[in-house]
Amino acid sequence: MLFKDLNLIEPILRALNTEGYSTPTPIQEQSIPVALAGRDLLGCAQTGTGKTAAFAIPILQHLYAEKSNGQRTKGIRALVLTPTRELAIQIDESIAAYGRHLGLKHLVVFGGVSQHPQTAALRSGTDILIATPGRLLDLMQQGYISLSNIEIFVLDEADRMLDMGFIHDVKKVIAKLPSKRQTLFFSATMPNEIANLADSILNEPVRVEVTPVSSTAQTIQQSMFFVEKMDKKHLLIHLLKDKSIERALVFARTKHGSDKVVKDLMQHGVHAEAIHGNKSQNARQRALSNFKSGATRVLVATDIAARGIDIDNLTHVINYELPNVPETYVHRIGRTGRAGASGIAFSFCDREEREFLRDIQKLIGNAIHVTNEHPFVMASGSADIRRTLPQRTTQRPQTQTARRTFTTIERSSDRNTRSENNAGQRMAVKKTNRFPYQID
Repeated sequence: MLFKDLNLIEPILRALNTEGYSTPTPIQEQSIPVALAGRDLLGCAQTGTGKTAAFAIPILQHLYAEKSNGQRTKGIRALVLTPTRELAIQIDESIAAYGRHLGLKHLVVFGGVSQHPQTAALRSGTDILIATPGRLLDLMQQGYISLSNIEIFVLDEADRMLDMGFIHDVKKVIAKLPSKRQTLFFSATMPNEIANLADSILNEPVRVEVTPVSSTAQTIQQSMFFVEKMDKKHLLIHLLKDKSIERALVFARTKHGSDKVVKDLMQHGVHAEAIHGNKSQNARQRALSNFKSGATRVLVATDIAARGIDIDNLTHVINYELPNVPETYVHRIGRTGRAGASGIAFSFCDREEREFLRDIQKLIGNAIHVTNEHPFVMASGSADIRRTLPQRTTQRPQTQTARRTFTTIERSSDRNTRSENNAGQRMAVKKTNRFPYQID
C-alpha cells in the first residue's frame, strides 16, 4: 500500500513526497483511515514505528477540510500532549513538514525555557498545539490557553507520562477538554492505570497494535563486548578510531556517568556532548542540533533524555552501560536501523552487568553475538560470565504487520508493566552456528 491509497489530499501527498515518503508504516496504514473516519483510536506502538505521522496527517487533513469549507473555528482545535520537550519539538517539526502546503498554524509549548515567546505566539492564535503537561497547565491557569474548542486530542506515550509522574497533570488537562471530541491515544505498553485511563476517555475505540516490545530489528547488527568496567572508556575510544563511525549515540545509566564519558572522550580528541535532565533546555537542544548536523560526533545520553529522539541516518548506538531494565535495551538500539535502514549496536558488559545481559537475552529470545575483536577482552572473567548466561534461548514469534480489532482494551502482561522505556522496533540478532556465547 502507498500513501496515495489512503485517501489523503493532494497537498499532504505532495509534502510527503518532498520528505521522500511513499509507503506508510504498519501503524500509519492502519491508523490513518480510522482517524480520518473520526473514530477514537487506541494505538499500541513504540517510538520509531511512525506513529507521529499516524496522528499528525489525519489532524492536518481534518482541519484543512474545515478551513476549505469555511467552517474554521477560532481557538485551538487540536491538542497533542506528549511527555518530553524533545519529543514535543519533533512532533511540531513533523507537523510543519506534512502541513507545509496547508496554511495551518501550529505551536509547541514546553517548560524549561521562558514562557514569553510562547505566550506571544499564543496571542496570535494557533490551530494545533503541541505541549508538555506542566507548561500547558501553567499557561491554562494564567489564562493564555483555552481548550474549549478542541476537536481532536492526542495523548502520546501515555505509559511514559505515568513513568515520569505526569499522569495527574494529564488527568487535569483531560478534565478541561470538551466531552464531544475525537481522541487518539498512544502507548507502548498498557499497565493497569493507563488501561483504566484509556477506558475512561475513549469512545468505542479501534485498537491498532504493532510489533511487541520484545521484538528486535532485523536490520540492526548487534555485538556484545565483555570488558572490565575500568576499561570501558578505553574500549569506547578504541572503537571510535574507526572513521566509518561518523556519528554515535552512546547510552549511560546516570547523568554523572554521561558527563564523565564526555570528559573522557574530549580528552582524547573526540568531540562529544551530553544530554540529560540536569542540562538546561537550551543546552539540550543545542547538543541535539549539533549532533544532527554532524558538528558533534558523539552524543551521550541517559534514557529519559533520549526518549523519542529521532535522528535520521544514525548508524551506531553504543551501550556504554547495559540498562537494568531489558526493554530499555530494545528502545536504545531502536534509535538506529529505523524505517528499514541498517544499523549497528555495540554493547559493553562488565562483571556486574551479567544479570542485566541475562534478562535482555531472555526478553528478545536470542543470544547476542559476542566479539573479542578488541584489545580489552576480559583476561579471565569472560568465560565465567558466559557460564552464568542461558545456554539456549527460544525465539519468540513476531508479528510483521499491525493488528486491528474493534475490541475493548486488553490488559498487558506483567512484563509490559515495567516502567522503563519499553520501546522497540523489530530487531534481529546476528546469528552464529557456534555456541551462542563463544568469543570469536
